[in-house]
Amino acid sequence: MKSFLALALAVLAVAHNIAGVRAGDADPLQDFCVADKASGVNVNGFPCKDASMVTANDFMFRDLDIAGDTSNMLGSNVTAANVMQIPGLNTLGISMVRIDYAAPLGLNPPHTHPRATEILVVMEGTLSVGFITTANKLFSKTLEKGDVFVFPKGLVHFQQNVGYGNAVAIAALSSQLPGTQQVAQSLFGASPPLDASLLAKSFKIDASLVKLLQTKFFAA
Repeated sequence: MKSFLALALAVLAVAHNIAGVRAGDADPLQDFCVADKASGVNVNGFPCKDASMVTANDFMFRDLDIAGDTSNMLGSNVTAANVMQIPGLNTLGISMVRIDYAAPLGLNPPHTHPRATEILVVMEGTLSVGFITTANKLFSKTLEKGDVFVFPKGLVHFQQNVGYGNAVAIAALSSQLPGTQQVAQSLFGASPPLDASLLAKSFKIDASLVKLLQTKFFAA
């Protein structure tokens, strides 16, 4: 438990330094701006809660040491600790996640974080990870426990369990709300759906196959 928390805190500290150099979010102009998610005011982020109403609970989140449910088609689970769970992260430009991967081949599928760079450390198991640049070059590595890998902001990336047992990773991100866009889900599960002929031409496949894929993603 202690080693788990120590590694998680180390990742968070590195990400905080990254955010401080080039934050994904705007810099705060006061000690804190705890998110008032009940406010009807529309701003980029969240308006600040009245400081007199702020408590220590606004800055904490429990249970990141508890394994997520990986009994799904992908065999993975992401437990987020961002501004939606920790209101005190508002304006601070940082968040983190726990990712659980089932064995065998649990997958966090190709996706992007449009607002954040991610730094990931393997807590248990063996992961195949990588990202693809805008020049379509793949950078990938196989990571063991204690290894760290960085995914640049906005680039498509993935992780997959290639070990014999379950795997766990902790990642920190340089935004209070990084956003996640899964590539396949976005293209084949969009609502309303993208025109099948558009996707067929883009992927150089038959439109009937596109329609089949769309039914699978809508059903997911």
